[in-house]
Amino acid sequence: MPKILQHASGDVVEIILADHRWFEEALRELRDVQSDRAAVLADLATVLIAHAEAEESKVYPSLRNKNAIDAEEVEHSEHEHDEGNEALLELMEVEDTSSEEFSEKTHELSEALSHHLDEEERDVLNPARTDVSQEVRDKLGAEFAAERARLIESGAGSIENVRKIVAAAKKKEKSS
Repeated sequence: MPKILQHASGDVVEIILADHRWFEEALRELRDVQSDRAAVLADLATVLIAHAEAEESKVYPSLRNKNAIDAEEVEHSEHEHDEGNEALLELMEVEDTSSEEFSEKTHELSEALSHHLDEEERDVLNPARTDVSQEVRDKLGAEFAAERARLIESGAGSIENVRKIVAAAKKKEKSS
């Protein structure tokens, strides 16, 4: 299992890309019947939730303010986070990591996450590279990394927290 990344600072685009590659490696580990799937899932849940929450609170608003992305792109990315969180929760709720159900739910999470990573890299990170200065990307990288680290330390990936996040997203969806 790859070690949980703890970036101190740097270009926000590079930090997010490093997380994306880490997620892909974690998903490969989850598919491996010989890996400690429960431990891999716990690490993945922690980093995935912290990453998404830090993007939503620090990165997306800043990129929106810099006109690198628009409100529709923010809304779409947040919706994809909600879908990924729901798939993550369904996987976390499977008790037997050696079961066919665990493999199916891993596949569902992998599909949702792969789709989001691809779109985010094309539609959010590319504009961030071209439309936002290096100085701003570095400042944003430090803010993102600090918030992500805080969330990791707070146990962001606990099943209780993931349930709370998924419930809040469903409530928000129903009211809109």
